[in-house]
Amino acid sequence: MAGLVGDIGGTWARFAVVEPDGTIGRVAVRPCAECPGLAEALADYVAGEGMAAPPRRAAISVACPVAGDRVSLTNHPWSFSIEELRDRFGFESLSVVNDFAAVARAVPRLRAGDFMQIGGGGPVSNAAMAVLGPGTGLGVSGLVPTGDGGWAVIEGEGGHATMAATTPRETRVLAELGRTFGHVSAERVLSGPGLVNLHAALCRLDGEPPDPQMSPRDIVSAGLERHAPRPREALRLAAAMLGTFAADVALTLGARGGVYIGGGLVPRYAHPFGQSGFRHRFEDKGRFSDYLAAIPTYVVLHEYPALLGLASLVGPRQVPR
Repeated sequence: MAGLVGDIGGTWARFAVVEPDGTIGRVAVRPCAECPGLAEALADYVAGEGMAAPPRRAAISVACPVAGDRVSLTNHPWSFSIEELRDRFGFESLSVVNDFAAVARAVPRLRAGDFMQIGGGGPVSNAAMAVLGPGTGLGVSGLVPTGDGGWAVIEGEGGHATMAATTPRETRVLAELGRTFGHVSAERVLSGPGLVNLHAALCRLDGEPPDPQMSPRDIVSAGLERHAPRPREALRLAAAMLGTFAADVALTLGARGGVYIGGGLVPRYAHPFGQSGFRHRFEDKGRFSDYLAAIPTYVVLHEYPALLGLASLVGPRQVPR
């Protein structure tokens, strides 16, 4: 084995080994809530795979900023020290990166069938690419060509940028959410919990009490079956507002190489998403509508893109190409 990789989100922890050829295998997924911390979850994975000791090289992605030794997840109570984790497991090297920086590293490694195109033309070679997606939070990253055939990965927290409204209904929804949250970031509406927030705001605006038991899965199911007006509108708004946000990211990065959408929500419903208002809103940018109309948008279908991206940090190739 060349190494060990782990993708730690707000809900799920995913682990795998990286083979000498750079492929990933022996994937295991478990809820974060089942373990008190990352070290315990990692120890369970190593024991469950029958390893006498873990590989010497490891890479972990986390759904939060990485700005020092202490790492604290944004949407889950786990917190850990990188140095203590390295010492406990005897890692020769341990890389810890943002989760969507890991997904971005996977993009150059995706193969045909690992993604589905929704609108736009062909990607411009050697142009920047944007990577984003809603899950428990809203991840944002990007890839910028380095000029030598490689890519520089952007590691940021764009999901916490302020969400913009485009229609009067969206203005009222964001104002309603502002009464609860103060600052309404994109993540407050474009995520699993954000879908619940959208649904609750719509109910309140229409004079109905929100159902506190409604989960993101409940809202998606009811909205796709088209038998419940509020879940249906919540899905419609989420897709359109994701189009607005994705276009903002594409304009900011000049992402003529394409916009890739991953995360825990959109890939599960890729085909209904493709029929949504996402692409129309993505291109609805006034003087820059033609610029955006040429940019392809893709839904990432690979089951474990963050693990695939992390493999580049412990496998044969250290920089994604």
